[in-house]
Amino acid sequence: MTNQNDAVIEALSLAVAARIPVLLWGPPGAGKSSAVASMCESVGAPYEVVIASIREPSDFSGLPVVNEHEVAFAPPRWAKRLADAKTGVLFLDEISTAPPAVQAALLRVVLERVVGDLTLPEDLAIVAAANPPDQAADGWDLSSPLANRFCHLDWRVDPAGVATGLVAGFPAPLIPDLPEGWKKQVPASAALVGGFLSVRQSLTIQPPIERALAGRAWPSPRTWEMVSKLLAAAEAIEASSEAKRNLVIGCVGDGAGIEFLTWLQELDLPDPEAALRDPEGAVFPERGDRLYAALSAVAGAVASDPTPERWLAGWRVLVKTTAQAPDVGAMAARVLAQIRPEGVSAPPEAATFLPVMQAAGLVE
Repeated sequence: MTNQNDAVIEALSLAVAARIPVLLWGPPGAGKSSAVASMCESVGAPYEVVIASIREPSDFSGLPVVNEHEVAFAPPRWAKRLADAKTGVLFLDEISTAPPAVQAALLRVVLERVVGDLTLPEDLAIVAAANPPDQAADGWDLSSPLANRFCHLDWRVDPAGVATGLVAGFPAPLIPDLPEGWKKQVPASAALVGGFLSVRQSLTIQPPIERALAGRAWPSPRTWEMVSKLLAAAEAIEASSEAKRNLVIGCVGDGAGIEFLTWLQELDLPDPEAALRDPEGAVFPERGDRLYAALSAVAGAVASDPTPERWLAGWRVLVKTTAQAPDVGAMAARVLAQIRPEGVSAPPEAATFLPVMQAAGLVE
């Protein structure tokens, strides 16, 4: 029998591997903290637990220390230990009930990985946990700006899984090893996101209006960028479709996430690598949003390996598919223009896109 949390654990592990901050929502005593602890212990990763609800702002912004000529902001010991380890996991527990001043201090920690005057390792993963408002201790809701820095996952309690785990032990989540170079696939994922947002521009940024939703996932340029990275990481290890669904919805919320996933299912785009190998023979969709996404995917494929041959092939694809509608390929043309290999000139046909890019403010 499949545990209800399997896809959530898979999504959590993938977010940790990709170093995207992730927030687990679930009732008290559901095993969120234990799962994170066992995940770190299974791979020997340094692990620091900070209970945000009982901390002061200075625990994250640094304690002011007056020196002879300046004021320094000294970091706490837990931050120094992670900095010395150069890797690890920072687990922020009870984050949703932290006072507003503490949540404000956490903004820079989560986004920039800075505590006081100390920069935490780039290889640090950040995981947080929170209880739903109706099950949390007295305190404050999660602020909208802080919520927008996380991928939100709902931790479920599976009775059958609990019964089995009590007898046989609970399996430790494993952090997957992402293949070297997986980030080269981010432009291709970003191209899909860009294609969707070209159609649903209102979903580019949509801060929550209802107070009850302010502390959960909502779409913004930051969270769409997180989606691009997580989809690239998921493709690199062939993650399950349910894990991908959890990650997308966890970044941008139910409405935008479901709409984006539905749009992806209907795309049926050509293989960008096949198009680069044979620009004349590739068949592209006629519908504007699909063509936009397909051309963006081609540009993303070139960006992942911008050899002179692939770069020129990318221009040939654009010229062939958008001769009558250069505005559709303007963004892909901009990407190609920015990654021009040294010493290589664009083909004469590329001049077709210059007026469109200038009118859109994409080039001077």
